[in-house]
Amino acid sequence: MEFIERLKADLITVGGALRALRYTTHIAKNPTRVFPQLVEELSAKYGDAPALLSDRERFSYRELGARSNRYARWALAQGLAKGDTVCLLMPNRPEFLALWIGVTRVGGVVALLNTNLMGTALAHCINVVTPKHIIIDAEMLTALQSAQPHLTANAKIWLHGDAGAGHPRIDREIETLSGETLADSERRALTIEDRALFIYTSGTTGLPKAANINHYRLMLATHAFAAIMNTRASDRMYDCLPLYHTSGGVLATGSLLLNGGSIVIRDRFSAREFWDDVVRWECTLLQYIGEFCRYLVNSPPHPKERQHKLRLACGNGLRPDVWPEFKARFQIPEIIEFYAATEGNVTIFNWDGKEGAVGRVPWFLAHRFPIKIVRFDVESQQPVRTADGFCIECDPDEPGEVIGKILRDASKPAARFEGYATQAETDKKILRNVFEKDDTWFRTGDLMRKDARGYFYFVDRIGDTFRWKGENVSTTEVAEAMGTFEGIEDANVYGVSVPGRDGRAGMAAIVGNNLNLTALRDHLAQRLPDYARPVFLRIRQDMDMTATFKQKKVDLAKQGFDPDAIGEPIYFNDPAAKAFVRIDTPLYRRICAGEIRL
Repeated sequence: MEFIERLKADLITVGGALRALRYTTHIAKNPTRVFPQLVEELSAKYGDAPALLSDRERFSYRELGARSNRYARWALAQGLAKGDTVCLLMPNRPEFLALWIGVTRVGGVVALLNTNLMGTALAHCINVVTPKHIIIDAEMLTALQSAQPHLTANAKIWLHGDAGAGHPRIDREIETLSGETLADSERRALTIEDRALFIYTSGTTGLPKAANINHYRLMLATHAFAAIMNTRASDRMYDCLPLYHTSGGVLATGSLLLNGGSIVIRDRFSAREFWDDVVRWECTLLQYIGEFCRYLVNSPPHPKERQHKLRLACGNGLRPDVWPEFKARFQIPEIIEFYAATEGNVTIFNWDGKEGAVGRVPWFLAHRFPIKIVRFDVESQQPVRTADGFCIECDPDEPGEVIGKILRDASKPAARFEGYATQAETDKKILRNVFEKDDTWFRTGDLMRKDARGYFYFVDRIGDTFRWKGENVSTTEVAEAMGTFEGIEDANVYGVSVPGRDGRAGMAAIVGNNLNLTALRDHLAQRLPDYARPVFLRIRQDMDMTATFKQKKVDLAKQGFDPDAIGEPIYFNDPAAKAFVRIDTPLYRRICAGEIRL
């Protein structure tokens, strides 16, 4: 039986990999064919078929092509040179894609700004790419104003929409320009090597980094995911992820456009309105982030949650404690989980739906995907080295950092690392002299393990894993154990410093209703070793998240477990009382003085 299951998984994996290769191998062989040109071809091919749909505006393929041509001519009229940057701060809407496609068509580079940022963080994202122009949706003007005192870039500001401010209106400007196909004299010579976008990392720790996205990576991402999802003209993708990130703005959109499908763009995720939207728009595909799947599972039953036409859900971050319920409760026919980094060269897919795995590379495909897991020292935050200075590949099921070999082979551009807007940030992600002198590998910053069958399982983010009682604690593993307890809607696990103790003690911020802490303590004791069980609990009404539903840990860890500094209930897992005990000021002081056993 095991042999048959393995053979079946191998056949599915090979089939998917071959389909992806058929879709992508031509890209490097046609270096002057870039994604904006492809949109032009698609507008002629699919004409009045719906391309981008929303309650705000809708574009057919022909309208998308014409709209992007207007933005291309705007860029030319402003004297935008090839390689010049335009920053874009705009909520999810079809206009967002038309704008960046148009500007990149004539060689401009568009920096896709996070609409949740303000002040110094937003200013940093603008300054680091030195733009010539900044385009701001009228709704975002307050955010820009908060950043302006910190801006060093001397960029011209354009408004999209009426905000009553003294800036020129780009939406009015482009209406004076033609939407007809660009003449030869208006075109710029572009290749897949030219930069197209800056897409920022989520900034869960530190300020966001601006990742270089060239036209090759755009073509690769859109074509590969069209193959992965086997998209067709009859498909409709439900996209409620931010368009300024790769998953929502490139994978979920370009993969549908390639084959004449439609994308339904929602301004943001809403658990309450999710199934109404999916059913109303007759969506067949879903691009997910694992945490919003958790929100749906934790939501009350919805009368339409099984009335949809979804055939496939594709995404990343779907955890093992959520996966089976998400699939069964909502009757999702197929789930394709993947792992990838916007700027990196490590991409793996879970073709056969193995629950909990982020992907698989069987031995017979390993030569095409040079991905390794190396031993990692949590205390030094660096890979372990031998006496000869080389890294050590992990054994099966041994956690370590995932790395991808950086190749400079012109025929394998997917194996390159394009880096960030600054060289210093780029250098931090390159691991040198790994298995031999002068080899270079991309550091994902993620800890994983790989089993004997080639399945990869996410363990934790580097920096999130901590040491306690001489052992490494995976925050993801602890959060998954907590997530299976009835009443817990969300759990964010991190390590906190305790005076006089080595390492960091585990702490969990949890959101839940009518929690039985006695039963929770027993639940964790059955599922986690002693060192991994949270020493402290923090009860919250909601959880701080990034726009892509990644939990924010840094501020929570800094706040620690001081009840006087935190206006929320804090509990101590007291080994003497064998119970979670509410922490007050005297107990806090006794813990810090080393009078209490942890």
